Amino acid sequence: MAYNGKEMSNYIKGINESQIQPAGVDLRLDKVFKFIEEGYLGEGKRVLPNTEEIAPIDNLYDLSKGAYKIRFFDIVEIPKEAIGICFPRSSLLRMGANLSCALWDPGYSGRGEALLNVLNDKGIKIEKYARIAQIIFIKLKDIPDKLYNGIYNNENL
Repeated sequence: MAYNGKEMSNYIKGINESQIQPAGVDLRLDKVFKFIEEGYLGEGKRVLPNTEEIAPIDNLYDLSKGAYKIRFFDIVEIPKEAIGICFPRSSLLRMGANLSCALWDPGYSGRGEALLNVLNDKGIKIEKYARIAQIIFIKLKDIPDKLYNGIYNNENL
């Protein structure tokens, strides 16, 4: 069973009415970063690549084709009985860009991050604080034995 947008709004701090959708809540873009080195993921080892923040000009990000790490502006708190799944807004897809998010576990709290892939050869322009993604909460059959307490909990707060 999925939460409706109004129910979800209790778990996302500082949102405005325009972000509440029938079946989810829109998340706003806060920051954009470019990758400046490679990363590594192995069994028992993780090395995240360093990134460099891209400064918007007059609150506008002018992004060429490529991969970017983005940070959401909104603080999300996943309830203990749910998971969060994030999708790109359809307007982003229609511009030639896609957004990839990982699963948001029960108990996660923070300003999440995602991967923005600009596929449009001409690039795209996005305003800071534009609604870029929609998150939904799906209620679990049972409350899990433990809540998320990994390295990304309380990130970017």
